[in-house]
Amino acid sequence: MFTEIDSLKVAYQVKGSGPPVVLLHGWGGEANSFKPVFDRLSKSYQVFVLDLPGFGLSELPPQAWDACDYASFLSSFFNKHGINKAHLIGHSYGGRISIVMASTEPEKVDKLILVDSAGIIPPRSLKYYVRVGLAKIGRLLRCLGSVGNRLADGISRHAGSKDYREAGQMRPTMMKSVNQNLRPYLPKIKSSTLLIWGENDKDTPGSYGKIMEAEIPDAALVVLKDAGHFSYLDQFPRFCQIVENFLA
Repeated sequence: MFTEIDSLKVAYQVKGSGPPVVLLHGWGGEANSFKPVFDRLSKSYQVFVLDLPGFGLSELPPQAWDACDYASFLSSFFNKHGINKAHLIGHSYGGRISIVMASTEPEKVDKLILVDSAGIIPPRSLKYYVRVGLAKIGRLLRCLGSVGNRLADGISRHAGSKDYREAGQMRPTMMKSVNQNLRPYLPKIKSSTLLIWGENDKDTPGSYGKIMEAEIPDAALVVLKDAGHFSYLDQFPRFCQIVENFLA
């Protein structure tokens, strides 16, 4: 089904009854990325899951957004659908949004679950600075017309990450988001927070989880063995057991 939030057409699903739970997918995902969790939790909770603007069937943001813009959007979604307070479960990029909302509107967030969450800026390597330099060259080349665009596309294919290459119209939002350091928000989170990480996560390393555990006032970290960045799928039964115990 669809709803209109801040003049954007947004796809979402809701199922079940009980205390509200809101699921927020990661970059490049959509509502159905969380379908097994959605179906499981809806047996005990009223569960909302949505395609974030720019993903799935939802419309693109009107300009480049960062996590603060998405958190403001989420607050409007709460207001539109009569959600006074909810448990938040955010995976990867959805964790970024959850961190901002939990720190800036704590009255709307009950318990917080961050799954392989983004939000910490890693130490920058030489490879990173080389990629940044090539990206700047690519932007300059696009001023030269069709030939420049072909050259810039070639640079992007070789220098950009997979997410960057596939981001399309969402590239400005991606670049704005990955450079946003959310570490200052962590100490402001008042919700009881559960951090769940896959031990083999290469996209958002376990060191991020340890930083969050240390800097969020009421937080605990659980590491799932034999799981990667999508730990909630890699260890689904164990994940659900941990989440249900935490929310109960």
